[in-house]
Amino acid sequence: MPDWSEENKFQGLIAGVDEAGRGPWVGPVVAGTVVFFNHEIHPFLLKNLNDSKKLTPKKREELFEVLQQEAKLNHLAWAVGEASAQEIDEINILQATFMAMQRAVQALNCKPDMALIDGNRNPRNFPCPSQTLVKGDAKSFSVAAASVVAKVYRDNLMKKLAIQYPGYGFEKNAGYGTKEHIAALQTLGVTPEHRKSYKPVAEILAKNL
Repeated sequence: MPDWSEENKFQGLIAGVDEAGRGPWVGPVVAGTVVFFNHEIHPFLLKNLNDSKKLTPKKREELFEVLQQEAKLNHLAWAVGEASAQEIDEINILQATFMAMQRAVQALNCKPDMALIDGNRNPRNFPCPSQTLVKGDAKSFSVAAASVVAKVYRDNLMKKLAIQYPGYGFEKNAGYGTKEHIAALQTLGVTPEHRKSYKPVAEILAKNL
């Protein structure tokens, strides 16, 4: 379970940063960032924050709601950044993920003294000093909170895309390559929100040509 041990290694405001949506074939990659202004955080967050992949959708939504409430009370700051499917195709998913992370931190209403970034790759030209943290969403409260923000925000974006592009099941598969998604690609074709550089999408485009 996450705790404050990673944050305690640094002075000042520490931002946790994590992403959601590197694997899906459609939609943006989204980065979330959270800065706790002190360690006296809401008991619900203290008890339940964890790697978003280990939480149920309902629990993630509940945590996101509490994070938003805490931000209104000025106990924390949170923000998101996106890189579109078009940007992913232009610069590749790794660089697009870094771009989303930079945008998230730049969107904060405070300037962090350090960013803890989930993973093992550190973006260049980051808006503040940064350090990578492998499996950070299971170690750090800030990164765990950022993972929840990124995941819930992106899932909600995909529900909107499901309304715009019915038949692909985006509200359920979040853009991953499920059987329903593959069948819809073959019958309905590729949408403007698909990542055309991803092999399964590129293969369907090539067939249609």
